Amino acid sequence: MTVPLELDDFYDLRRIRDVAVSPTGERVAFVVAESDPDADETRTSIFVAPTDGSRAPHRLTRASDAGSPAWGPNGEKLAFLASRDRDVALEVGRSDEPADEDAEGDDESRGESDEGDEPKPQVWLFDLARGGDARQVTEFDEGVREFEFSPDGERMVVAARDPTDEQREYLERRRDGGPVEITRLQHKRDGMGFLDDVRSYLFVVDVATGESERLDDAYARGAMSTGGLHPAWGTNGRIAFRSYRGEKPDHTFEQDLYTVSADGEDLRRLTDGDIGVANPRWDAAGERLAFDGANPTNTYHPTEVYVVADAEGSEGTEARSVSASLDRTRSRAGAPEWVGDDELLAPVGDEALTRLVRLDAEADDPERVFENQGTDRTITQFSVGGDCAVVCLSHPNEGADLYALDATESDGSDPARLTRLNDGLLTDAALPTCERVQYENGDGVEVEGLAYLPDGFDPDSESYPVIAHIHGGPTAYDAPEFSFDYSYWTGRGYVVFNVNYRGSTSYGREFSESIRGEWGPRKADDIVSGVEELVDRGWADADRLFISGFSQGGINTAYVVTRTDMFAAAAPEHGIYDFYSLFGTADLHQWYVHDIGLPWEKPEEYRAISSIRDVGEIETPLLVTAGGEDWRCPPSQAEQLYVSVRRRGVDAKLVVYPDEHHNIGDPQRATHRLRELTDWFERHDPGREDGSE
Repeated sequence: MTVPLELDDFYDLRRIRDVAVSPTGERVAFVVAESDPDADETRTSIFVAPTDGSRAPHRLTRASDAGSPAWGPNGEKLAFLASRDRDVALEVGRSDEPADEDAEGDDESRGESDEGDEPKPQVWLFDLARGGDARQVTEFDEGVREFEFSPDGERMVVAARDPTDEQREYLERRRDGGPVEITRLQHKRDGMGFLDDVRSYLFVVDVATGESERLDDAYARGAMSTGGLHPAWGTNGRIAFRSYRGEKPDHTFEQDLYTVSADGEDLRRLTDGDIGVANPRWDAAGERLAFDGANPTNTYHPTEVYVVADAEGSEGTEARSVSASLDRTRSRAGAPEWVGDDELLAPVGDEALTRLVRLDAEADDPERVFENQGTDRTITQFSVGGDCAVVCLSHPNEGADLYALDATESDGSDPARLTRLNDGLLTDAALPTCERVQYENGDGVEVEGLAYLPDGFDPDSESYPVIAHIHGGPTAYDAPEFSFDYSYWTGRGYVVFNVNYRGSTSYGREFSESIRGEWGPRKADDIVSGVEELVDRGWADADRLFISGFSQGGINTAYVVTRTDMFAAAAPEHGIYDFYSLFGTADLHQWYVHDIGLPWEKPEEYRAISSIRDVGEIETPLLVTAGGEDWRCPPSQAEQLYVSVRRRGVDAKLVVYPDEHHNIGDPQRATHRLRELTDWFERHDPGREDGSE
């Protein structure tokens, strides 16, 4: 007998994050996020498992906040990023450094923050051959964001902020509560707050001694500098990274691909603008680089995999897309990886699924592989080492676990399961099945949705209440996967319905680009048409319909309730409702400029995509949520919508999570959010005896 999941079960859920396969393909390291209910914190630990499935994974790190695992070249060393207290080996014994406050060796230069602050993230290293605890490798004042081993494993390339003396004084004043002073156009970033002018550089660090040397020509600047330099060290001794060197770094999402020798000499630029480079990967010979290339002014254009040569005198050589003909965007599940001299594997979004494709490094001839994945489970993580590929496969009623594949095969052989992280929680749980629903919208365009159906679903005997849960983006997509939220709701008798509305990726450029510059009508049509399809099929009770969504999903929820009263209640979360007043208060203003134009030049276009303009049409009860420090969709947007509908007498509630960014982080808040949404729907459910209007 199965039992529904309860809210407290969230604390027992384990979630897989970063995945890294060792160079030999024999082991995989991965990060697991777990809840600490007493501290109300999410703990992250690194686990290691053999890729042949011969034994269960073991927990490698036992101090929290470990992430970004990376193997040394022979698989005997494993490094990771963590914000831990300073390594005791760096504290003991006498120091030869001066003892005055400004000398190297004080608390600040040791990589710790001012008194009362948390330590900065640094690189830590396990020597798995010798055993023992991890040791600290780096000591950067501002912490480390990215790193990669050199081919011989004796050095690392590290990305770290490096303030000037004047900038350091400013940062210290900021930490002491001083004023924020900004002259750059990109003035804030969600999760980071107000930005500054400090550059991030690449440093070459000696793994044994921790000594570092800055590569003066390898730095980041501009709007995308907060996204990192993405360093990669090739067997030819050269280091690849991305950077923008134009005149207006905060006006563009362009990022070019550069390489530089490990001693900082011979800088080469391999792309010539009009592209947003990410995730460079060297081939085994150190002669070519594969990378993700995005259109910097058109978010709806599929991100493609490019290949370019890095040879003396090759600067300016044109990079070639090897995936353009696929007309599918690269997924965030992992970077494109070399699996042979002339082949790559990469995860892509393909018709409401993240799947693998094999790419020819010399031609645009992509091939879909791993057919045994099916259409009801999606890839959420991907990594390659040797001949082994490891993916995290997520399934609506099986959970999410790691599986190993032969990276050289295309015949779809069965993957080997490596983990069973949530068997104790999910084995006897009443979990949903997921059905794909194809239908025509009001314009006659075919749209696809995903319906998560309760255990024992029987539309012949009853119609079900439906929660239409709408994805964000808009350039994203829903795929069949395990979701605690969806499993909780289906356990309470709801059908949960996702809609891959126009604008969603994974269906090609034309479908995604159809909403460019004109948000609202097409999305609302697709969502409403999909829910009407469920009603027509007899799956949904027309009187018990609810809608919610986060970020762009919240924006779309507001679009829908300005156009129809078919939903008994709605919950737009962390959304934007007045794009005209938003401009300059959020962190993605450059996106809106590319998509629509400047608000003082295109005022009507900005107002046309703002649901606040039609707030007089809203009759649906609204639960509006926001993060107190959300700079992607500022909380003032939620306040505008809430006050406007309350002024009109619409039943509404506002929930603001203090100090939260564009997410919901701590376990207690995650469960509070789910409880609030569920209570709101149940309160307005005419089919419940305890429901009330």
